[in-house]
Amino acid sequence: QGKLVESGGGSVEAGGSLRLSCAASGYPDGIACMGWFRQAPGKQREGVALIDSASGGTNYRWHVKGRFTISQDKAQNTAYLQMNNLKPEDTAIYYCAADHLACRLSAIQAPDFNYWGQGTQVTVSS
Repeated sequence: QGKLVESGGGSVEAGGSLRLSCAASGYPDGIACMGWFRQAPGKQREGVALIDSASGGTNYRWHVKGRFTISQDKAQNTAYLQMNNLKPEDTAIYYCAADHLACRLSAIQAPDFNYWGQGTQVTVSS
């Protein structure tokens, strides 16, 4: 049975950095697209970034561009989210998502992902 295991969340002060990791294993059809979503208290889940495994193409939510970087280690089926210059509004539970189909690079939307991690808390204090 496939699973996504996230790590790297925590608490930092504004301006700090964190790196999230998401390791995928056990998916017989493989992983072609990986992404990160987040959900803040009282808000809807929103897409943050995605990366296509074959092309390396990426997409970012506009308000994290220039601060967050998504990358991958294809050999390890692992995606990373490097988050720099964190702001209090980045506080949320961050979820890793993946799918066996290639990324739709034009949008970061939850219905495009069939596999989800349990989430990891990121808290940024001012």
